[in-house]
Amino acid sequence: MTQIDFYTHVQDKRLLACKLSAKALEQDLRVLVLTADEGEAARMDQMLWTTPATAFVPHCRARDPLAAVTPVIVDCDPGELTHDQVLLNLGSERPAFFSRFQRLIEIVTEDETDRQAARERFRFYRDRGYEIRSHDMSQSGKAAS
Repeated sequence: MTQIDFYTHVQDKRLLACKLSAKALEQDLRVLVLTADEGEAARMDQMLWTTPATAFVPHCRARDPLAAVTPVIVDCDPGELTHDQVLLNLGSERPAFFSRFQRLIEIVTEDETDRQAARERFRFYRDRGYEIRSHDMSQSGKAAS
């Protein structure tokens, strides 16, 4: 069953997504960063070139010829899924294919609209029997896991 983690009270959703992607890469895991739209995908793509500052997170878009061998895929439309390890959802909707993945990460900011959409996703997962781990990121110095 898919392991689900909610990271709450996040100041910068993209920054945490970059950090979690880098951490997954260190653990030899592949990540699909699912964005809400093309603009968000482009911003995430750009940010992964410089975050973290002391490392490089190999990434590409879903339709890139190297997608099958690239550890991090960033896109709003994943096309044909090339792995089933980590799905990092940056959108407000529940990904229809989330249960294909070993792990689902949901990142929630303090924005009330974002929080409400996350509550709905949380209830959906919980009502279907998924165990959910929550990580409160409001405490400074707390490392992402």
